[in-house]
Amino acid sequence: MTQKLTRPGTSRGAEPGPGTGAPDPKRRGDRVFRGFAMGAGILILVILALVAAFLLIQGSPALFADPAKLISQGYGEFLPWVLPYAFGTVWAAILALVLAVPVAVGIALFISHYSPRRLAQPLGYVIDLLAAVPSVVFGLWGSLVLAPAARPLYEWLSANLGFIPLFSGTVSGTGRTIFTAAIVLATMVLPIITSMCREVFLQAPRLHEEAALALGATRWEMVKMAVFPFARPGIIAAVMLGLGRALGETMAVTMVLSGTRNITFELLTSENPNTIAATVAQNFPEAFGLKTSQLIAAGLVLFLITLVVNMIARWIVSRRAEFSGAN
Repeated sequence: MTQKLTRPGTSRGAEPGPGTGAPDPKRRGDRVFRGFAMGAGILILVILALVAAFLLIQGSPALFADPAKLISQGYGEFLPWVLPYAFGTVWAAILALVLAVPVAVGIALFISHYSPRRLAQPLGYVIDLLAAVPSVVFGLWGSLVLAPAARPLYEWLSANLGFIPLFSGTVSGTGRTIFTAAIVLATMVLPIITSMCREVFLQAPRLHEEAALALGATRWEMVKMAVFPFARPGIIAAVMLGLGRALGETMAVTMVLSGTRNITFELLTSENPNTIAATVAQNFPEAFGLKTSQLIAAGLVLFLITLVVNMIARWIVSRRAEFSGAN
């Protein structure tokens, strides 16, 4: 007759005690911490539900109003009105990520694996401080400095690469285009993505890195074989966090972009799509009645876009988790 092996110090069927990795229900500190953590998680869900309920209740008059009433008292039928702004929100955020992600990953990799220690620490502080710059400062820089300085580059792109639809059309005389707004957004999300990627790269198993180098791999080959596979979920999470910031940014886009209600992929012209956040900020002070409800309903659309983006990010991370030790 055989007996099942049990972990030393425990009997079969007994509750796990101290030292087994599970919280001890008899210790007051474990109970308090567990209750605090659970309460914090529940509080986040409650706040999220309250925000969604507020947007739905306040925006419902515009969502369920008669189209003729929206045309006479609002900004027009809701779906045709909000779709160009939703497009502009997603388009500006995607452009910002295309510009920011390669630079952010490169900076994080340089700080974590290439730069001398005396340079890595001050550079990390500078990147972290960049995240503390107010949005209005980025907006002033983008509208007063970046837009005029970038106009010669836009003219060169239009003259030499105008056959590409992105660079076609008449160049804006002020330089305040969707591409300028994307550069400003990329600068704003750069420190967020860089900081998260840097911490993830530093958590890569040292043993894996040393094993790759011992087998004759170069520094770059070691990064590809040992660092990137481990850090992939963290990189995706950092990118999605930056995307959330870019989707909801208001002041910088409002100050830089001269947006209209249209859908276009041209980057250099004066006819630029506007974002939902900028549209709400520009129109809310003078809005009243059904117009206020319509702007709040547009905020609900932005809320849903952000929620869908984060759900997609979690799905991607969960699919990659089995290939990485990060999760």
